[in-house]
Amino acid sequence: MDIRIQQLLSLAVANKASDLHIFARELPRLRVDGELVAVNSFTLEEPAKMEEMILTLMSPEQLERFKRDKELDYSVKTDEARFRVNTYYQKGEVTTALRVVTSKIPTFTELNLPDTFQSFVGLKQGFILLTGPTGHGKSTTVASILNEINMTRQCHIVTIEDPVEYLITPEKSLVSQREVGYDTPSFSSALRTCLRQDPNVVFVGEMRDLDTIQSAITIAETGHLVFSTLHTNSAAQSIDRMVDVFPEGAKEQIKTQLSSVITAVISQRLMPGINGGRVPGFEIMMATPAIKNAIREGKSFMIDNIIQTSADLGMVGMETSLAMLVHKGIVAEDVAYEYALRPTEFQNKLRSIKTL
Repeated sequence: MDIRIQQLLSLAVANKASDLHIFARELPRLRVDGELVAVNSFTLEEPAKMEEMILTLMSPEQLERFKRDKELDYSVKTDEARFRVNTYYQKGEVTTALRVVTSKIPTFTELNLPDTFQSFVGLKQGFILLTGPTGHGKSTTVASILNEINMTRQCHIVTIEDPVEYLITPEKSLVSQREVGYDTPSFSSALRTCLRQDPNVVFVGEMRDLDTIQSAITIAETGHLVFSTLHTNSAAQSIDRMVDVFPEGAKEQIKTQLSSVITAVISQRLMPGINGGRVPGFEIMMATPAIKNAIREGKSFMIDNIIQTSADLGMVGMETSLAMLVHKGIVAEDVAYEYALRPTEFQNKLRSIKTL
């Protein structure tokens, strides 16, 4: 690995950056507390030398795949941290984005996760989705839950990731972490053979297509605990996304299957806190009979209202979560407003909390 790349990776860790971007004709950028900041101390070189520097991140096998496919997901490890890497071409030039993954898996307390999450650790079966935009902590939250299972239960955890991010050190559990492109050809291939590996808990890094979604649901149906992620904004949108992937003739069947296995859908946002760092806000949907019925009957438009009226069952809307963060002085009101899916509802929630 080029020494200048090593220095940039160290700088990212030292500045608690979430991401590092390296372009051929631009100064490298660190994403710190959600904002991109230029590394002004870096001396920019001609594009060919920048490209050569970036390519030193790859092994010979990875380089061959990159030159064939023009883009590549992989991981890099240093003494300080691991990095999830996507190297790609833009305007004919090699560019890379690195996500910082700290060596230590954060605990529930360190991540400020709601108490509801503790209930997931003891489940023997079910289907739990973590959703939200890229860079909002889905993988970190899942890793924390999986590690808590690892620390407290005797079971076999199988993860299928692209690439593997957090390395889980086996404690009470056995842990098999499989990387797409290195340990298995694809998500669908790994899921087809997963049940032969005697898993108790399965983590599917991302559900990208029909085969992956169908396989994940089938594994949950056969009595396993399945976690996965989606790039969606809310629980209702997540249900719609999964159903819409299937052809028209299969939609009714998948609604029935999904309603029978779904346990929870968590939508997560990370936003700048008043005292620095990034603070999570959550929408939490628990699979109550009312939720399962709405999914089965294709009435996902009812999910938001069910969440809003089911606080006593452990559910919380994103706007309620954001309003509470503002009320507690953790997040500024204008920042929370930017992250609200329904800004008017957020303002109403905030006013109602203030009057209590």
